[in-house]
Amino acid sequence: MMYDFNADEIFEMAEQMERNGAKFYRTAAEKVKDKNANQFLLKLASMEDDHEKTFAKMRSQLKAAEKTATVFDPQGEAAEYLKALANTRVFFEKNIDTSSMQAILKDAITAEKDSIVFYLGMRDMVPEELGRNRLDDIIKEEMGHIRLLSKELAASKK
Repeated sequence: MMYDFNADEIFEMAEQMERNGAKFYRTAAEKVKDKNANQFLLKLASMEDDHEKTFAKMRSQLKAAEKTATVFDPQGEAAEYLKALANTRVFFEKNIDTSSMQAILKDAITAEKDSIVFYLGMRDMVPEELGRNRLDDIIKEEMGHIRLLSKELAASKK
């Protein structure tokens, strides 16, 4: 069975994924010994925090139509489903390879790419009148992270 999601629900997932991303970077930062690497990872965690705030702000500006429920859910099960979905798709609990900064960066790039793929897939599930175009803002934010991580990875190989 196919379900439509509204923009509000997608932003809810986006906020959870950003919290997961911040946790990923903070966990990696705790495990690295190099001070510069630690600071860079904490900066990325902070950026994830900022993204969460950005998405929360975008969510607060949604129109009523973009928050319209797409399914009858008197038990509130959809919210739990969305949280579980966000928690198992990107930056989910996994072992972080902290053997090198390059390994951490590669894992982070993969997670950021996965988030873009996730949002592109979810974009097709949000009807136009429920805020489909808002997902483009999320995707642009995540693409910025990939550029930053890729630049850092390239620099670490020199």
